[in-house]
Amino acid sequence: MHAVKIADSVKRGLSLLVVAAAGLGLAGCDNNGGDPSKQIGANPPLPALQQYLVPPIKVAKVVSWGKETPTVPQGLQVHAFATGFEHPRSLYTLPNGDVLVVEANGPTPPIYRPKDIVQGWVTWYAGATAPGGNRITLLRDTNGDGVPELRTVLLDHLNSPFGVALVGKDLYVANTDAIVRYPYQEGQTSISASGTKLTDLPGGPINHHWTKSLLASPDGSKLYVGVGSNSNITENGIGAEYERAAVWEVDRVSGAHRIFASGLRNPTGLAWEPVTGKLWAVVNERDEIGPDLVPDYLTSVRDGAFYGWPYSYYGQHLDPRVQPQRPDLVAAAIAPDYALSSHVAPLGVAMYAGNGLPPSYHGGAFVSEHGSWDRSPLNGYKVVFVPFSGGRPSGPAQDVVTGFLNADNQARGRPVGLAVDRSGALLVADDLGDTVWRVSSTNAPSASNN
Repeated sequence: MHAVKIADSVKRGLSLLVVAAAGLGLAGCDNNGGDPSKQIGANPPLPALQQYLVPPIKVAKVVSWGKETPTVPQGLQVHAFATGFEHPRSLYTLPNGDVLVVEANGPTPPIYRPKDIVQGWVTWYAGATAPGGNRITLLRDTNGDGVPELRTVLLDHLNSPFGVALVGKDLYVANTDAIVRYPYQEGQTSISASGTKLTDLPGGPINHHWTKSLLASPDGSKLYVGVGSNSNITENGIGAEYERAAVWEVDRVSGAHRIFASGLRNPTGLAWEPVTGKLWAVVNERDEIGPDLVPDYLTSVRDGAFYGWPYSYYGQHLDPRVQPQRPDLVAAAIAPDYALSSHVAPLGVAMYAGNGLPPSYHGGAFVSEHGSWDRSPLNGYKVVFVPFSGGRPSGPAQDVVTGFLNADNQARGRPVGLAVDRSGALLVADDLGDTVWRVSSTNAPSASNN
């Protein structure tokens, strides 16, 4: 009953805001976007920006998968690896092949202004406020047939966890407010030991982007953390953005940290590119300046680089909403490597070095696109593949896992975390369908043909 009352109050608040905006002649601003495929690649076209009193909203109604599954191209097959989760967000494959599923949803944000009511309604309507498990579930598929024989809770009672990294016998979990270390032995199916905090991370009371992505350096000496901004464009004050919108580098022994790169509004997924060894990230850019602004992106993350947020976007394109400006930072802002088009909301990235999928996928990057809420037509709601050559993107993104939107533009699922299992199959966390999907080659064993 409590959740229903909250939802009702949010809807009433939204109705009042829309009525007020309509009275000012602003609710009818054009929100029809162009062809998203034209904004994919190294040099996306960037139209003139628009500004709104109330941001336009286009949210996909939530429906069930029923007996349906996502769609994949010829040469691939997909089936449910496991179901019945509580908001599965990220995935991690342990060296022995066990798959960790992080189930979480963010802490309830405080409401400071009418815009927070709008945002709350959007997330509720889109199914993003479902209860999260705040735990890590372990799945073990011993014979590689795509059917886990064992399912246990590895860790429970966590604080909105997201990122996971194993270094030796230390398992690190990035909760929304801290990195915590747990002892781990190979094959362990539950951890009862209390964790040890390695370092605090930016948390509440305002915690606009609560997810904290996590990646260990190849030598295990450092941890890299994606820390999102505390707002769209500093509307909560620049003080609330301290050490946010950045990738942190954390010393694994001492917990000391430094800002590795900044100006990244919300770096939700991190990965090492296998050819060059460089760090790459997917980043959610800002909203509310038009259906085709600003393209979310995939980029290499350079040590010491500044990527523009909040003062500019896609290099040195000024955002006039941010005052006072910082021309010194804008002059130093670099453009990201590869646009994914606007408002797709990329949340996961996996560089593919396995052999379980067709050779055309080797060496490239899979990216999960959670999907738009503020443009028409809808954008994202799929997993795409970006081919790489010589450690760089080398062609247009290809649709790989689709069907999260049905023919009526209703959302059956929304992809989030990605991982590659021991056999080389791609795993996709669906936080709306509460499912982990497994994508494999049609030549590989699968639960669908056993």
